[in-house]
Amino acid sequence: MERPLAPANMTRVQQFVLLGLSTRLRSREALFAFFLALYLLTLLENTLIIYLICSHSELRKPMYFFLGNLSGLEMCYVSVTMPTLLAGLWTGPYHISFMGCMTQLFFFINLVGTECILLASMAYDRYVAICRPLHYPLLMRPQVCLGLALSSWLGGLVVSVAKTTCIATLSYCGPNVLNQFFCDVSPLLNLSCTHVALTELVDFISAIIILWGCFLMTMASYMAITMAVLRMPSAAARHKAFSTCASHLVVVGIFYSVTIFIYARPSRIEAMDLNKVLSVIYTVVTPMCNPVIYCLRNREVQAAFRRTLQWS
Repeated sequence: MERPLAPANMTRVQQFVLLGLSTRLRSREALFAFFLALYLLTLLENTLIIYLICSHSELRKPMYFFLGNLSGLEMCYVSVTMPTLLAGLWTGPYHISFMGCMTQLFFFINLVGTECILLASMAYDRYVAICRPLHYPLLMRPQVCLGLALSSWLGGLVVSVAKTTCIATLSYCGPNVLNQFFCDVSPLLNLSCTHVALTELVDFISAIIILWGCFLMTMASYMAITMAVLRMPSAAARHKAFSTCASHLVVVGIFYSVTIFIYARPSRIEAMDLNKVLSVIYTVVTPMCNPVIYCLRNREVQAAFRRTLQWS
């Protein structure tokens, strides 16, 4: 059943209330310390990765170029959502202005779209490295890598402009409470008092093009990689090839399993506690774990880190 159009004399909502993760004072204090530590650790890890990649010539390869972009993206990720999460744990339900909410939503959607395309670019890099190793220097030359990275950031920006514009032009004239710790798409659609069919259509199309499109491209790359690896005669070669892709597959699995569950449906979903838990996974936990999964267990990165410690 469609919602009626909002009457002209209704007052537009000027701010939203983010309920945050918890309303209990004792649990809020413990959670605040925990998430603040996670935030600082995430910034430290990703800053270290970017520094190592920029300061060591042996890490100036396409794979590490994309990992550096991912680390920068993860730092932006947590810096967009973590301030309101921490503020809600410190003060209780957090009041955010309408413009502040839309700004946070814009950057959040931008980063989600960028990560989808960037993960697909990284899968393509692994595909070329394993399936077409002789052509790797040509197919993954610096100009191509830069183009893929810029396309990732530009693609996320385009999607964010379209979705945020649609959501910002809706009327919010009733309840203004979001059962979330940041301004997210579905909770905002639930509060709109006007028709949201166009916004849902834009949301659905962008999910098909960006989320599902990049997911299918990533899976196609790894299917080709798997078939190529299985044809390798040496067990050691197969193990080495799979080990270079395992980290990326773990990150892809976590990211897409959560985002597809939440965002790849055209209809509005209720902002339940389950969605908050899942949001914590990909906005807080994943950015903290990615440097460990990708880089800090990598032998080349470990060697560069040891040399950095020796120089200091």
